[in-house]
Amino acid sequence: MNDDQLLRYSRHILLDELGIEGQERLLAAHAMIVGAGGLGSPAALYLAASGVGRITLIDDDDVDLTNLQRQILHDTGSVGRPKVISGRDRIAQVNPGVVVDVIHARVDEAQLTALARSATVVLDGSDNFATRHAVNRACVTAGVPLVSGAALRFDGQISVFDVRDDASPCYECIFPADEPFPEQACATMGVLAPLVGIIGSMQATEAIKLITGIGKPLVGRLQMLDARRMSWHTMHCARNPECKVCGQRH
Repeated sequence: MNDDQLLRYSRHILLDELGIEGQERLLAAHAMIVGAGGLGSPAALYLAASGVGRITLIDDDDVDLTNLQRQILHDTGSVGRPKVISGRDRIAQVNPGVVVDVIHARVDEAQLTALARSATVVLDGSDNFATRHAVNRACVTAGVPLVSGAALRFDGQISVFDVRDDASPCYECIFPADEPFPEQACATMGVLAPLVGIIGSMQATEAIKLITGIGKPLVGRLQMLDARRMSWHTMHCARNPECKVCGQRH
């Protein structure tokens, strides 16, 4: 690290668990973020500020005025622009040392898998089950840890699925794709603005832990938040040996 980096990341370096070695791991890391919206916004900003060297933003949507209530990666001047371009510009303001790759398209599972293979960690901030399952399958195939988050109305959830850990379930183990789950969207149900900030910031925290090897990630635990009461509930999740996605791994 140069002098500017030592100063920029000095508060990280002061942490005994992180130090210079951990910061260097962040600088060498590549985080792939699926969705540059409510969850991806705080996650991307905190990962960039923390010094993750390369970030890939994937989103096919453009910024809409209704997004600005919670998607802090964007501002009024971003309305009508692709979210990934707006996000790239904002990250450059936060930390110009971060390389930001953008994909303004709806990528298929094969593309997701190829992209995941080059990532250190994947963060899923998408808003539908089809994408979440596709991202999960891509991460299992690529052998890359996945930090999954969701938020709707006043309820949020977060977990980590790490195929490198033999005991870790994958997203399919907990939410099987062939079981009907009601598809709900914040466009019709609403979402509390700071809720996505809480969950997205936690996703960034879990990603940093996975990159640096500090602490204990949320593997095998689904954390659920009721923001109305600010109460957390933990559901312990075991791997399903019959899982269609990860059941064959050793």
